[in-house]
Amino acid sequence: MGEQRIKDWPTTQRPRERLLQFGPEQITDAELIAILVGHGVSGQSAVATARLLLERFGSIRGILNASPPDLVKVRGMGASKTARLIAARECGCRNLQERMTPGKAIGCPDDSRRYLVARLRDRPHEVFCCMFLDNRHRVLAFDELFRGTIDATTVYPREVVKQALYRNAAAVILAHNHPSGIAEPSQADRLITRRIRDALDLIDIRLLDHFIVGDGECVSLAGRGEI
Repeated sequence: MGEQRIKDWPTTQRPRERLLQFGPEQITDAELIAILVGHGVSGQSAVATARLLLERFGSIRGILNASPPDLVKVRGMGASKTARLIAARECGCRNLQERMTPGKAIGCPDDSRRYLVARLRDRPHEVFCCMFLDNRHRVLAFDELFRGTIDATTVYPREVVKQALYRNAAAVILAHNHPSGIAEPSQADRLITRRIRDALDLIDIRLLDHFIVGDGECVSLAGRGEI
């Protein structure tokens, strides 16, 4: 005989009802994922499916960053449940991205930091990005300019200058990820930062910062006094 269906559980034990009554902070990771999964399969509840996902991928972050082919291999998962999990992650990213949409001013470095960590930390390859701002530090655009291998990317200052002029930017924030997970800037990071800063100075555009994103952390070169 299989596991009892969630709808047959006491109301006080059902994940959805517990979330609505006590708030999301009071329920477990498995219960949160079970709510996204929606329902179980024969002999297996949604909570049991969620526990299998956590066992397979290690954490909520691991689940939300898993590929669709890997997700559907887990018993109880299918195309619709996989799509819900992917949609949940994208909702989180877009929620942070709204702080960076064109026309909105960046209020503090943490606004940029949270967005960049969410956007870049799980990329398997190095990505170099530029945020272009007007003279009131309102976002004009966020562009991924260069993509590289697992180890490095080739960055051309002239392309940053070209795009800054095209965007009519007054200031620029640079960002790239370290797929190794270690956010500590390398000598190459410092060198390209100086080269881009010097190139932008020639056309009277300020380089405000360069963020290096690792595994959940983000180092600011400006915060270290290196810009």
